[in-house]
Amino acid sequence: MRLRLSGINTIRRKLADGTVRTYYYHRLSGTRLYASPGSPEFLAEIAEAERRRKQPRAGSMKALLADYMASSSFTEKAPKTQASYRQMIRLIEDEFGDAPLEVISDHRIRGDFLAWRDRIAQRSKRTADYALTVLGLILQWGYDRGRIAANHARNGKRLYKADRSDRIWLPEHVASFLKVAPAEVQLALWLALYTGQRQGDLLKLKWIDYDGSLIRLRQGKSGRRVEIPVSEALARILSTTPRRGAHILTTKRGNPWRADHFRHSWRAASRRAGITDLHFHDLRGTTVTLLSEQGASPQEIATITGHSLNTVQHILDTYSARTRPIAMVAAAKLEKALAASYEAPAAPELPCQMAAAPISPGQ
Repeated sequence: MRLRLSGINTIRRKLADGTVRTYYYHRLSGTRLYASPGSPEFLAEIAEAERRRKQPRAGSMKALLADYMASSSFTEKAPKTQASYRQMIRLIEDEFGDAPLEVISDHRIRGDFLAWRDRIAQRSKRTADYALTVLGLILQWGYDRGRIAANHARNGKRLYKADRSDRIWLPEHVASFLKVAPAEVQLALWLALYTGQRQGDLLKLKWIDYDGSLIRLRQGKSGRRVEIPVSEALARILSTTPRRGAHILTTKRGNPWRADHFRHSWRAASRRAGITDLHFHDLRGTTVTLLSEQGASPQEIATITGHSLNTVQHILDTYSARTRPIAMVAAAKLEKALAASYEAPAAPELPCQMAAAPISPGQ
């Protein structure tokens, strides 16, 4: 009976005395196996060879990646962030896992990093940018701990640019959405507009986090604790909301939303409303914009939304740079400033034929 061994190389050698001896090797690692095939000792040797093969070689990029994922810098991140990081780390390991850290420290590796990023960009520019960002964060972690001499993945020019400067939920969008969305999805829209919080944080929000005047929560992405004063309008909405469970936002049956289920319901309502170019995340930018239009300072906005001041300014630069109310306020302030400092010039007198002539688009 011949024993069939998966993953084992079998080599037969003829010795000087004419006898034939069979040698066994673990195929992937090249480790020789000495025990009798099929015996418990033989299986134990295979398991040990496999363990050693999977163990990262000391001083390699793969070892650095493994140490990073075992550190608090990774384990303390939100589960969703960890999952997305793991996807990028697999890409990094496939490309650079066997590279010694001396090579990773060499400035010439930057060209390889960018070439790798550009290959990923052929499928998705957004993924390519994210992969390079995660690589840069991990290398910075290694640099700070003296594992590598330099981080050559920093400050790569972004390939993906999303212009959402005009992606604001206007009153007509909200009205259309409310006409077709189920009540449990409508509540999510109002909570997002009145609090400026992320979808994931709102789905986790519980009734014990609301005391009638404040909503208290810890943001999953930043870890910041925020206290949001509840307006009279939002308080009325919450007072008429059935408490079907511990969570404020629930399905029709009173179960907590699963993230994918909620996204599906949200997209379905958006399609029925004819809204194709607005996301749930744009509600957060809309809240920041509305607060700015009412004269709230970046510091005041940050106390509600939980953003850093730099992030608030970035959102204002992204979303509200072209909104009409802010432009009108700015124009009025400019007119007032000019009137106080300069005497308005008299209107020039034009020849009759020039005054009567229509102006074409090219003039």
